[in-house]
Amino acid sequence: MGQHYLVDRGVVERILSTAAIRPYESVLEIGTGRGAITVKLARLGASFEAYEVDEENRRATLALLGEARADVRAEDAFAQTRRFDVLVSSLPYSESARFVEWISRADYDRAVVVLQEDFVKKVMAPAGTRNYRAVSAIAQISSEVEIAMRVERRSFQPPPKVNSLVVSFRPRRKVTKAEADLVKRLFSLRRRKLAAAAPGLGLALDGWDFGDRRVYSLTPDEIVSHLFPMAARADST
Repeated sequence: MGQHYLVDRGVVERILSTAAIRPYESVLEIGTGRGAITVKLARLGASFEAYEVDEENRRATLALLGEARADVRAEDAFAQTRRFDVLVSSLPYSESARFVEWISRADYDRAVVVLQEDFVKKVMAPAGTRNYRAVSAIAQISSEVEIAMRVERRSFQPPPKVNSLVVSFRPRRKVTKAEADLVKRLFSLRRRKLAAAAPGLGLALDGWDFGDRRVYSLTPDEIVSHLFPMAARADST
């Protein structure tokens, strides 16, 4: 699955410090890897469950946990919708985009995740810039995103070819699946002029002059205030 396992204990401690988990909070981990974070989370006294679809990793995690109380499920966490307080995760890089869309609909207080540095640049890219994509808009509409720390390649085994960042997410506004789908369809035409792209998506532009602006110039707030209501009206008809 192209995974790189976090082995740096100092980084693990910094992640847990950033998460600042309180004893009464429910905690979720997605992708336990070999259990470096899992074994710490299971001992915090909070309600805790983890998901790991790789059976070899799951067995390694359970062996490391020993008698520590933990529910490690061999299921796809992104298919789950239950509420949690805190997410802590060192995600496989290949799952990063799925994570952003999933967390945009989640009911939670905060998430602390390790993500590839180049992916974080896309997530946080301002409107109108080269890296501003659908994932940027969805992340910025749904979450307050902050970088907590840099993680060097040597903190993983095997070392990846890129550096990573520990990033915190806090909910701002939920994005429905229909809204996320609209953003993705819109940004598949990211360099098209809005006036040309919108009709094909069923969006009427009456009452708002786009001029010569292009799709990738739309700010997250403009998408929410102008395009999401149009999409909702189109769905209702």
